Amino acid sequence: MNRVPLKRRPGPAKWIILGSGIVAALHLGKVAIAAPMLQADLGIGLVQAGWLTGIFAVLGLFGGAPAGAVAVAIGHRKTLLMGLGFTAAAGITAAAVPSFDTLLATRLVEGLGFLLIVVAGPAILERLFAGAERDRALSLWSCFMPCGMALAMVIGPAFQTWQWLWWSSSALTAIIAAIAICCIPQDEPLHTQGQPFPGMRQALSRSTTLLAITFALYSLMFFALFAFLPVLLMDRMDVTYRGAGLLSALVSAVNIGGNLAAGYLMARGAGRGALIILASGLMGAAGLGIFTGVFGPVATLMLCLLFSAVGGLIPATLLASAPLSVREATLVPVAVGILMQGSNLGQLLGPIIVGGLTAAHGWGAAGPVVLLAALAACIAVLLLSAVFPSNGQTLWLSGRIRRTS
Repeated sequence: MNRVPLKRRPGPAKWIILGSGIVAALHLGKVAIAAPMLQADLGIGLVQAGWLTGIFAVLGLFGGAPAGAVAVAIGHRKTLLMGLGFTAAAGITAAAVPSFDTLLATRLVEGLGFLLIVVAGPAILERLFAGAERDRALSLWSCFMPCGMALAMVIGPAFQTWQWLWWSSSALTAIIAAIAICCIPQDEPLHTQGQPFPGMRQALSRSTTLLAITFALYSLMFFALFAFLPVLLMDRMDVTYRGAGLLSALVSAVNIGGNLAAGYLMARGAGRGALIILASGLMGAAGLGIFTGVFGPVATLMLCLLFSAVGGLIPATLLASAPLSVREATLVPVAVGILMQGSNLGQLLGPIIVGGLTAAHGWGAAGPVVLLAALAACIAVLLLSAVFPSNGQTLWLSGRIRRTS
Protein backbone atom coordinates (compact mmCIF):
# COMPACT_ATOMS: atom_id res chain seq x y z
CA MET A 1 0.00 0.00 0.00
CA ASN A 2 1.30 3.43 -0.93
CA ARG A 3 1.88 5.69 2.04
CA VAL A 4 0.67 9.26 2.04
CA PRO A 5 3.70 11.57 2.12
CA LEU A 6 4.32 12.84 5.62
CA LYS A 7 4.26 16.50 4.57
CA ARG A 8 0.65 16.16 3.51
CA ARG A 9 -0.64 14.70 6.76
CA PRO A 10 -2.64 17.12 8.86
CA GLY A 11 -2.88 16.87 12.59
CA PRO A 12 -1.60 18.25 15.87
CA ALA A 13 1.92 16.91 15.38
CA LYS A 14 3.65 20.30 15.51
CA TRP A 15 2.02 21.06 18.86
CA ILE A 16 3.06 17.67 20.26
CA ILE A 17 6.61 18.25 19.07
CA LEU A 18 6.57 21.72 20.65
CA GLY A 19 5.24 20.12 23.85
CA SER A 20 8.13 17.65 23.78
CA GLY A 21 10.60 20.51 23.56
CA ILE A 22 8.85 22.39 26.34
CA VAL A 23 9.03 19.47 28.78
CA ALA A 24 12.70 18.99 27.85
CA ALA A 25 13.34 22.65 28.71
CA LEU A 26 11.27 22.24 31.89
CA HIS A 27 13.72 19.57 33.06
CA LEU A 28 16.60 21.88 32.21
CA GLY A 29 15.13 24.83 34.11
CA LYS A 30 13.82 23.03 37.17
CA VAL A 31 17.18 23.13 38.99
CA ALA A 32 17.26 26.94 38.88
CA ILE A 33 13.89 27.31 40.62
CA ALA A 34 14.54 24.38 42.96
CA ALA A 35 17.99 25.65 43.99
CA PRO A 36 16.85 27.00 47.40
CA MET A 37 15.12 23.68 48.20
CA LEU A 38 18.15 21.70 47.04
CA GLN A 39 20.45 23.87 49.14
CA ALA A 40 18.28 23.36 52.23
CA ASP A 41 17.69 19.63 51.74
CA LEU A 42 21.05 18.43 50.42
CA GLY A 43 23.29 21.19 51.79
CA ILE A 44 24.75 22.16 48.42
CA GLY A 45 26.18 25.58 47.48
CA LEU A 46 26.00 27.77 44.37
CA VAL A 47 28.96 25.98 42.76
CA GLN A 48 27.27 22.58 43.11
CA ALA A 49 23.97 24.05 41.90
CA GLY A 50 25.85 25.39 38.90
CA TRP A 51 27.16 21.90 38.18
CA LEU A 52 23.64 20.47 38.35
CA THR A 53 22.62 22.90 35.63
CA GLY A 54 25.85 22.69 33.65
CA ILE A 55 26.27 18.90 33.73
CA PHE A 56 22.99 18.69 31.82
CA ALA A 57 24.95 19.85 28.81
CA VAL A 58 27.91 17.45 29.01
CA LEU A 59 26.46 14.77 26.75
CA GLY A 60 25.14 17.41 24.39
CA LEU A 61 28.61 18.91 24.17
CA PHE A 62 30.07 15.68 22.82
CA GLY A 63 27.00 14.01 21.34
CA GLY A 64 25.17 16.63 19.27
CA ALA A 65 26.38 15.52 15.84
CA PRO A 66 26.22 11.79 16.70
CA ALA A 67 22.63 12.33 17.90
CA GLY A 68 21.84 13.88 14.53
CA ALA A 69 23.34 10.82 12.85
CA VAL A 70 21.23 8.56 15.08
CA ALA A 71 18.11 10.46 14.10
CA VAL A 72 18.97 9.90 10.44
CA ALA A 73 19.72 6.22 10.96
CA ILE A 74 16.81 5.04 13.14
CA GLY A 75 14.16 7.62 12.35
CA HIS A 76 13.22 10.96 13.88
CA ARG A 77 10.08 9.69 15.63
CA LYS A 78 11.95 6.92 17.44
CA THR A 79 14.65 9.38 18.44
CA LEU A 80 12.09 11.76 19.92
CA LEU A 81 10.38 8.98 21.88
CA MET A 82 13.73 7.71 23.19
CA GLY A 83 14.56 11.20 24.40
CA LEU A 84 11.25 11.55 26.23
CA GLY A 85 11.70 8.10 27.79
CA PHE A 86 15.21 8.79 29.04
CA THR A 87 14.16 12.14 30.50
CA ALA A 88 11.16 10.74 32.37
CA ALA A 89 13.10 7.75 33.74
CA ALA A 90 15.97 9.92 34.98
CA GLY A 91 13.62 12.29 36.82
CA ILE A 92 11.85 9.41 38.54
CA THR A 93 15.18 7.89 39.62
CA ALA A 94 16.45 11.16 41.09
CA ALA A 95 13.26 11.66 43.12
CA ALA A 96 13.26 8.07 44.36
CA VAL A 97 16.93 8.09 45.46
CA PRO A 98 17.57 11.66 46.64
CA SER A 99 21.27 12.52 46.95
CA PHE A 100 23.65 14.89 45.21
CA ASP A 101 25.50 12.05 43.49
CA THR A 102 22.24 10.59 42.16
CA LEU A 103 21.11 14.02 41.00
CA LEU A 104 24.37 14.55 39.15
CA ALA A 105 24.16 11.16 37.42
CA THR A 106 20.51 11.53 36.43
CA ARG A 107 21.16 15.02 35.10
CA LEU A 108 23.52 13.41 32.60
CA VAL A 109 20.72 11.09 31.46
CA GLU A 110 18.30 14.01 31.29
CA GLY A 111 20.89 15.78 29.18
CA LEU A 112 20.90 12.84 26.78
CA GLY A 113 17.12 12.93 26.58
CA PHE A 114 17.13 16.68 26.01
CA LEU A 115 19.64 16.29 23.19
CA LEU A 116 17.66 13.59 21.41
CA ILE A 117 14.48 15.65 21.65
CA VAL A 118 15.95 18.90 20.36
CA VAL A 119 17.69 17.16 17.43
CA ALA A 120 14.64 15.10 16.44
CA GLY A 121 12.02 17.86 16.86
CA PRO A 122 13.04 20.17 13.99
CA ALA A 123 13.89 17.16 11.80
CA ILE A 124 10.31 15.87 12.18
CA LEU A 125 8.92 19.31 11.38
CA GLU A 126 11.13 19.41 8.30
CA ARG A 127 9.50 16.19 7.11
CA LEU A 128 5.93 16.95 8.12
CA PHE A 129 5.57 20.40 6.62
CA ALA A 130 6.61 22.25 3.49
CA GLY A 131 6.96 25.84 2.34
CA ALA A 132 5.56 28.63 4.46
CA GLU A 133 3.92 26.17 6.85
CA ARG A 134 7.31 24.63 7.58
CA ASP A 135 8.82 28.07 8.26
CA ARG A 136 6.00 28.85 10.69
CA ALA A 137 6.41 25.46 12.39
CA LEU A 138 10.16 25.95 12.85
CA SER A 139 9.60 29.46 14.18
CA LEU A 140 7.12 28.03 16.66
CA TRP A 141 9.60 25.30 17.63
CA SER A 142 12.22 27.90 18.55
CA CYS A 143 9.95 28.96 21.44
CA PHE A 144 10.37 25.67 23.29
CA MET A 145 13.23 26.83 25.50
CA PRO A 146 11.67 30.01 26.98
CA CYS A 147 8.28 28.26 27.30
CA GLY A 148 9.81 25.39 29.25
CA MET A 149 11.95 27.66 31.41
CA ALA A 150 8.93 29.87 32.18
CA LEU A 151 6.86 26.80 33.05
CA ALA A 152 9.54 25.65 35.48
CA MET A 153 9.59 29.05 37.18
CA VAL A 154 5.79 29.16 37.51
CA ILE A 155 5.17 25.65 38.84
CA GLY A 156 8.36 25.25 40.89
CA PRO A 157 7.25 27.29 43.91
CA ALA A 158 3.97 25.35 44.06
CA PHE A 159 5.81 22.26 45.37
CA GLN A 160 6.84 21.81 48.97
CA THR A 161 9.86 19.66 48.07
CA TRP A 162 12.09 19.37 45.03
CA GLN A 163 11.26 15.64 44.80
CA TRP A 164 7.64 16.40 43.99
CA LEU A 165 8.76 18.79 41.26
CA TRP A 166 10.86 15.97 39.80
CA TRP A 167 7.98 13.47 40.05
CA SER A 168 5.52 15.84 38.40
CA SER A 169 7.81 16.89 35.55
CA SER A 170 8.53 13.22 34.81
CA ALA A 171 4.82 12.41 34.79
CA LEU A 172 4.17 15.25 32.35
CA THR A 173 6.97 13.94 30.14
CA ALA A 174 5.42 10.47 30.14
CA ILE A 175 2.05 11.93 29.14
CA ILE A 176 3.62 13.83 26.24
CA ALA A 177 5.37 10.64 25.13
CA ALA A 178 2.08 8.72 25.13
CA ILE A 179 0.40 11.42 23.06
CA ALA A 180 3.36 11.52 20.68
CA ILE A 181 3.04 7.78 20.06
CA CYS A 182 -0.55 8.33 18.94
CA CYS A 183 -0.23 11.61 17.04
CA ILE A 184 3.15 11.70 15.31
CA PRO A 185 3.12 9.70 12.06
CA GLN A 186 5.55 6.85 11.54
CA ASP A 187 8.59 7.71 9.49
CA GLU A 188 11.24 5.72 7.73
CA PRO A 189 14.97 5.97 8.44
CA LEU A 190 16.70 7.98 5.74
CA HIS A 191 18.93 5.50 3.94
CA THR A 192 21.82 7.60 2.72
CA GLN A 193 24.89 6.29 0.96
CA GLY A 194 27.60 5.16 3.35
CA GLN A 195 27.60 5.49 7.09
CA PRO A 196 26.34 8.46 9.14
CA PHE A 197 29.83 9.57 10.17
CA PRO A 198 30.94 10.63 6.69
CA GLY A 199 27.80 12.78 6.72
CA MET A 200 29.01 14.31 9.96
CA ARG A 201 32.27 15.25 8.29
CA GLN A 202 30.42 16.82 5.36
CA ALA A 203 28.19 18.81 7.72
CA LEU A 204 31.16 20.14 9.69
CA SER A 205 31.81 23.08 7.36
CA ARG A 206 33.32 26.41 8.37
CA SER A 207 29.89 28.02 8.38
CA THR A 208 28.37 25.27 10.55
CA THR A 209 31.29 25.52 12.98
CA LEU A 210 30.91 29.29 13.28
CA LEU A 211 27.17 28.91 13.79
CA ALA A 212 27.90 26.47 16.63
CA ILE A 213 30.44 28.85 18.18
CA THR A 214 27.92 31.68 18.05
CA PHE A 215 25.29 29.43 19.67
CA ALA A 216 27.80 28.54 22.41
CA LEU A 217 28.43 32.19 23.19
CA TYR A 218 24.70 32.95 23.26
CA SER A 219 24.02 30.02 25.60
CA LEU A 220 26.87 31.09 27.87
CA MET A 221 25.29 34.54 28.22
CA PHE A 222 21.76 33.19 28.60
CA PHE A 223 22.53 30.57 31.24
CA ALA A 224 24.98 32.80 33.08
CA LEU A 225 21.86 34.71 34.09
CA PHE A 226 19.05 32.16 33.98
CA ALA A 227 20.83 29.44 35.96
CA PHE A 228 20.76 31.76 38.99
CA LEU A 229 17.95 34.18 38.15
CA PRO A 230 15.56 33.30 41.04
CA VAL A 231 18.41 33.53 43.57
CA LEU A 232 19.61 36.81 42.03
CA LEU A 233 16.13 38.35 42.13
CA MET A 234 15.63 37.29 45.74
CA ASP A 235 18.95 38.91 46.60
CA ARG A 236 18.61 42.11 44.56
CA MET A 237 14.88 42.76 44.79
CA ASP A 238 14.17 41.33 48.25
CA VAL A 239 11.23 39.29 46.94
CA THR A 240 9.89 36.00 48.23
CA TYR A 241 10.71 32.63 46.71
CA ARG A 242 7.31 32.50 44.98
CA GLY A 243 7.69 36.08 43.79
CA ALA A 244 11.12 35.30 42.36
CA GLY A 245 9.63 32.32 40.53
CA LEU A 246 6.88 34.42 38.95
CA LEU A 247 9.27 37.20 37.95
CA SER A 248 11.70 34.63 36.49
CA ALA A 249 8.83 33.12 34.50
CA LEU A 250 8.01 36.55 33.11
CA VAL A 251 11.64 37.11 32.13
CA SER A 252 11.72 33.69 30.44
CA ALA A 253 8.42 34.28 28.65
CA VAL A 254 9.50 37.50 26.92
CA ASN A 255 12.21 35.48 25.18
CA ILE A 256 9.37 33.97 23.11
CA GLY A 257 8.71 37.37 21.58
CA GLY A 258 12.29 37.48 20.34
CA ASN A 259 11.98 33.98 18.86
CA LEU A 260 8.86 34.90 16.89
CA ALA A 261 10.20 38.32 15.93
CA ALA A 262 13.27 36.71 14.36
CA GLY A 263 11.11 34.70 11.95
CA TYR A 264 9.05 37.79 11.11
CA LEU A 265 12.11 39.94 10.47
CA MET A 266 13.99 37.33 8.42
CA ALA A 267 10.92 36.80 6.25
CA ARG A 268 10.99 40.52 5.47
CA GLY A 269 14.64 40.61 4.47
CA ALA A 270 16.45 41.44 7.70
CA GLY A 271 20.07 40.29 7.66
CA ARG A 272 20.63 37.30 9.93
CA GLY A 273 24.02 38.48 11.09
CA ALA A 274 22.73 41.98 11.76
CA LEU A 275 20.03 40.56 14.03
CA ILE A 276 22.58 38.57 16.03
CA ILE A 277 25.01 41.48 16.36
CA LEU A 278 22.24 43.77 17.59
CA ALA A 279 20.94 41.19 20.06
CA SER A 280 24.42 40.27 21.33
CA GLY A 281 25.37 43.88 21.93
CA LEU A 282 22.21 44.58 23.91
CA MET A 283 22.57 41.35 25.90
CA GLY A 284 26.16 42.21 26.82
CA ALA A 285 25.27 45.71 27.97
CA ALA A 286 22.18 44.56 29.88
CA GLY A 287 24.07 41.69 31.52
CA LEU A 288 26.75 44.07 32.75
CA GLY A 289 24.11 46.29 34.33
CA ILE A 290 22.25 43.36 35.89
CA PHE A 291 25.22 41.71 37.58
CA THR A 292 27.11 44.81 38.71
CA GLY A 293 24.06 46.05 40.61
CA VAL A 294 24.52 49.72 39.71
CA PHE A 295 20.77 50.11 39.13
CA GLY A 296 17.81 49.84 41.47
CA PRO A 297 15.48 46.82 41.73
CA VAL A 298 12.96 47.96 39.10
CA ALA A 299 15.65 48.96 36.60
CA THR A 300 17.40 45.63 37.17
CA LEU A 301 14.19 43.77 36.36
CA MET A 302 13.76 45.87 33.19
CA LEU A 303 17.29 44.96 32.15
CA CYS A 304 16.49 41.27 32.72
CA LEU A 305 13.44 41.62 30.46
CA LEU A 306 15.51 43.37 27.77
CA PHE A 307 18.26 40.73 28.05
CA SER A 308 15.73 37.94 27.50
CA ALA A 309 13.61 39.61 24.81
CA VAL A 310 16.44 40.59 22.47
CA GLY A 311 18.26 37.35 23.21
CA GLY A 312 15.37 35.43 21.69
CA LEU A 313 16.41 36.72 18.26
CA ILE A 314 19.62 34.67 18.34
CA PRO A 315 18.59 30.98 18.67
CA ALA A 316 15.72 31.33 16.20
CA THR A 317 18.06 32.94 13.66
CA LEU A 318 20.76 30.32 14.16
CA LEU A 319 18.38 27.35 13.89
CA ALA A 320 16.79 28.81 10.76
CA SER A 321 20.28 29.15 9.28
CA ALA A 322 21.38 25.56 9.92
CA PRO A 323 19.92 24.25 6.61
CA LEU A 324 21.89 26.93 4.73
CA SER A 325 25.19 25.64 6.09
CA VAL A 326 24.97 22.18 4.45
CA ARG A 327 24.71 21.18 0.82
CA GLU A 328 22.25 18.29 1.24
CA ALA A 329 18.90 18.20 3.03
CA THR A 330 19.78 14.82 4.58
CA LEU A 331 22.55 16.54 6.55
CA VAL A 332 20.22 19.03 8.28
CA PRO A 333 19.75 16.90 11.46
CA VAL A 334 23.53 16.55 11.74
CA ALA A 335 23.96 20.31 11.29
CA VAL A 336 21.35 20.93 14.00
CA GLY A 337 23.23 18.46 16.21
CA ILE A 338 26.46 20.40 15.71
CA LEU A 339 24.66 23.61 16.69
CA MET A 340 23.33 21.83 19.77
CA GLN A 341 26.90 20.92 20.70
CA GLY A 342 27.70 24.63 20.69
CA SER A 343 24.55 25.38 22.68
CA ASN A 344 25.45 22.74 25.25
CA LEU A 345 28.99 24.06 25.58
CA GLY A 346 27.54 27.41 26.57
CA GLN A 347 25.02 25.75 28.90
CA LEU A 348 27.92 23.97 30.61
CA LEU A 349 30.32 26.89 30.90
CA GLY A 350 27.87 29.67 31.79
CA PRO A 351 26.57 28.32 35.13
CA ILE A 352 29.95 26.88 36.16
CA ILE A 353 31.93 30.07 35.44
CA VAL A 354 29.32 32.37 36.98
CA GLY A 355 28.76 30.08 39.97
CA GLY A 356 32.49 30.00 40.72
CA LEU A 357 33.05 33.72 40.21
CA THR A 358 29.97 34.66 42.23
CA ALA A 359 30.97 32.42 45.12
CA ALA A 360 34.44 33.98 45.17
CA HIS A 361 33.83 37.64 44.27
CA GLY A 362 30.07 38.34 44.32
CA TRP A 363 27.53 38.92 41.57
CA GLY A 364 29.48 41.80 40.01
CA ALA A 365 32.19 39.46 38.74
CA ALA A 366 29.76 37.84 36.29
CA GLY A 367 29.05 41.05 34.35
CA PRO A 368 32.35 41.20 32.42
CA VAL A 369 31.94 37.52 31.45
CA VAL A 370 28.64 38.26 29.71
CA LEU A 371 30.05 41.35 28.00
CA LEU A 372 33.11 39.49 26.66
CA ALA A 373 30.89 36.66 25.36
CA ALA A 374 28.73 39.22 23.55
CA LEU A 375 31.76 40.80 21.88
CA ALA A 376 33.03 37.36 20.84
CA ALA A 377 29.63 36.53 19.31
CA CYS A 378 29.78 39.71 17.21
CA ILE A 379 33.23 38.71 15.94
CA ALA A 380 31.99 35.22 15.04
CA VAL A 381 29.11 36.73 13.05
CA LEU A 382 31.49 38.98 11.12
CA LEU A 383 33.54 35.91 10.23
CA LEU A 384 30.34 34.16 9.15
CA SER A 385 29.57 36.94 6.70
CA ALA A 386 32.76 36.04 4.83
CA VAL A 387 32.23 32.26 4.63
CA PHE A 388 28.47 31.73 4.68
CA PRO A 389 27.06 30.23 1.45
CA SER A 390 24.69 32.45 -0.49
CA ASN A 391 22.95 30.00 -2.84
CA GLY A 392 19.83 32.04 -3.45
CA GLN A 393 19.26 32.65 0.27
CA THR A 394 19.18 35.91 2.19
CA LEU A 395 22.65 37.32 2.64
CA TRP A 396 24.01 36.94 6.14
CA LEU A 397 24.41 40.62 6.90
CA SER A 398 22.62 42.76 4.33
CA GLY A 399 19.33 40.95 3.83
CA ARG A 400 19.55 41.37 0.03
CA ILE A 401 19.31 38.42 -2.35
CA ARG A 402 22.27 37.19 -4.31
CA ARG A 403 22.36 34.29 -6.72
CA THR A 404 25.32 32.08 -7.40
CA SER A 405 26.34 31.49 -10.95
